[in-house]
Amino acid sequence: MLSVSLRDYDFELPAESIAEFPLSERDQAKLLVYRQGTLDHKQFFQLDEELPNNALLVYNDTKVIPARLLVYRESGARIELLLLEPLNQIPTETLMNSTGSGDWKAMIGGLKKWKEGEVLYARYEGLELQARLLNRNEGEVSLSWNENLSFADVLEKLGRMPLPPYIKREAEETDKERYQTVYAKNQGAVAAPTAGLHFTANVFEKLKAKGIKTLSLTLHVGAGTFQPVKVDNPTEHPMHNERMVIQLEQVQQLAKHDGPVIPVGTTSMRTLESLYWWGAQLAENPDAEFFIPKLLPYQSDLNLSRKEAFEQVVAYFERKGLQSHSGHTEILIMPGYRFRVCTMLITNFHLPETTLILLVAAFIGDDWRKVYNTALEQGYRFLSFGDSSLLIP
Repeated sequence: MLSVSLRDYDFELPAESIAEFPLSERDQAKLLVYRQGTLDHKQFFQLDEELPNNALLVYNDTKVIPARLLVYRESGARIELLLLEPLNQIPTETLMNSTGSGDWKAMIGGLKKWKEGEVLYARYEGLELQARLLNRNEGEVSLSWNENLSFADVLEKLGRMPLPPYIKREAEETDKERYQTVYAKNQGAVAAPTAGLHFTANVFEKLKAKGIKTLSLTLHVGAGTFQPVKVDNPTEHPMHNERMVIQLEQVQQLAKHDGPVIPVGTTSMRTLESLYWWGAQLAENPDAEFFIPKLLPYQSDLNLSRKEAFEQVVAYFERKGLQSHSGHTEILIMPGYRFRVCTMLITNFHLPETTLILLVAAFIGDDWRKVYNTALEQGYRFLSFGDSSLLIP
């Protein structure tokens, strides 16, 4: 097993470098281009100039739900719920369209105040939401509401956008638009795939004019993406489990494409590399579960080409008569990982000592430190609402 120490991926990040708000125009963000050791400074609307015309750009079309709910005791005491995922493996999209009630796993702020059997409330213009605790230890709650509304409509009225914990302000109404990509479609994330926040219709038009193809995949980003790594050995870190939803036509396009594959963000990269590893497993077991354990890439001697792996996935869809299929990944991408699909990466600037900085270091090696030092020296804005980078190893 590889030996990686998280302490080697630390750096000083001043508070003033963390972007609290987005820029007024999405594509005006800075773009730091790293190309095989050299650095160049651009703006995001110039992205098309930096990409080869035979590239396939892959982005995550997950949609952030306003998953932060404030519910109240009759005394007026406030308890905060951050909805993570539906219980009983019900697809998020199904529960978002449900009416009347739904059960969720949640992070609960102020849990000690919530007594057994006590019903909490949130009210807005005749709408009343009730919350009951199902399992204190697991953070399981049951929600019900009095109006004939879908849960998506309920959250639109009562929910707030779940801004990351490092943004030290309350969510505002504008965050419902700006903490969301312009191509967000499939509801289910509680954190945005933030590398995509810089894209605009203008950027896509310029990419299309150059002949660059695009493809959307879906990985629902969970709150676990912000989970701090509390151990020095990353392999001991309990990686967050994220749900992927894949369409047959998407895998067919991947199998046919023989040029560079460029993920928009770490979630797209995790999805693409996870798809490869599912295909590799299918080559050995035609009924392999669509689940990627965090250390599989470091324990397997499977060595299919990108095309072969995706063809295995296509064959699975066709054998089972599927047009769509969902699975889960815990994949941990850290230095020593060999990339099987991705050739470039568009990503924002991440926190020190996190699995995301490990992923960047796995992709461009020790030059990650040169990239980050330069970004700090040149006043780049960090994290979700910050600037962007294009990494080309």
